[in-house]
Amino acid sequence: MLDLLAPLLRPDQGERLTRDAYKRDFRERDARILNADSWKLERRQHFEEQGSPSRDALRRGEWQEALRLLGERRDDLLATARDDDRKGHRFHRVRVVEQPLTPYVQWELHSHRQRAEYGERIRVVSAEQVAAAEREHLLPEVVVLGHDTLFQVLYSPSGATLGAVRYTDRELIDSWQSYIRKLYEAGDDVREYFEREVAHLPPPQTRTE
Repeated sequence: MLDLLAPLLRPDQGERLTRDAYKRDFRERDARILNADSWKLERRQHFEEQGSPSRDALRRGEWQEALRLLGERRDDLLATARDDDRKGHRFHRVRVVEQPLTPYVQWELHSHRQRAEYGERIRVVSAEQVAAAEREHLLPEVVVLGHDTLFQVLYSPSGATLGAVRYTDRELIDSWQSYIRKLYEAGDDVREYFEREVAHLPPPQTRTE
């Protein structure tokens, strides 16, 4: 277990955004990033993502189709990687994983391994490693975008995106960036984790989602 406590996020210190406003604001701010790092902490073990044909296939129980559709996005991943490289933008993810893997996380780790092939920096930590920070509640879903924005992404109990709370306080942003970086440094590279814990698994039983 890592003896790391997460910084406090108080909703009254940020601005609540609807789902559409969050997506729009994220895209606009992401497009302006130059020579900066971004950090994402993923904690929930199930999401109801929208707009992903591969995710839809997983939901239907079509595992091989879900993997095939992931393979079709390689050109998009390459284009994103080249754009980030041109802008000096380095995106990092930390994925918290519980065992046994949920069907969603098993699928997502296939996706993350593919992202890592195109240069995205992704590491995995176990739920046990973040237990010190979760004595009262689970860690939030957080994105630190560049130097000046932090989003706490909000979800329904079923895992559907509801929107986000946007924070712009520099001290808070710096403290969360530092926290996620320390988790990242303690984590396993997603490609190594995948080969050890995921590659051998049979297709997930999506009826348990």
